[in-house]
Amino acid sequence: MSFGGSDSGNRRAMTDINVTPLVDVMLVLLVIFMVTAPLIQSGVKIDLPKASAQQMEHSEEKLVLNITKDRHVLLGDTEIPMAELEKKLAANARIQKEKELYLHADRSLSYGTVVEVMAIARRAGVESLGLITEPEKELRQ
Repeated sequence: MSFGGSDSGNRRAMTDINVTPLVDVMLVLLVIFMVTAPLIQSGVKIDLPKASAQQMEHSEEKLVLNITKDRHVLLGDTEIPMAELEKKLAANARIQKEKELYLHADRSLSYGTVVEVMAIARRAGVESLGLITEPEKELRQ
């Protein structure tokens, strides 16, 4: 039984590590992660209106109220029925402390729906209501 060479008198174990299988496995894992990473993104799909306003500087995550095109209302990731929205906003400790909320509404919603949600937020104690829009690609002159 020979370990390292054709010479049967030399009983030396092979000490070189074959890294080719390790590299193959790592490349396959890299390709898998590259393909699946874009699929992992989650969130609510909202078609935002375009606006040419300056981007706001913010150092912390703000509380966002999302309204989808089919009128589903979400505070963060939690869906809230429209009938309970005022009660839930009034009971939210962060809103009562900061008195600030950002509205992220789909552009296909009617103006009345957005104004209705804004009025509910105002009644719930929100004093500063920001609207989130998507920046325009080209500024009109």
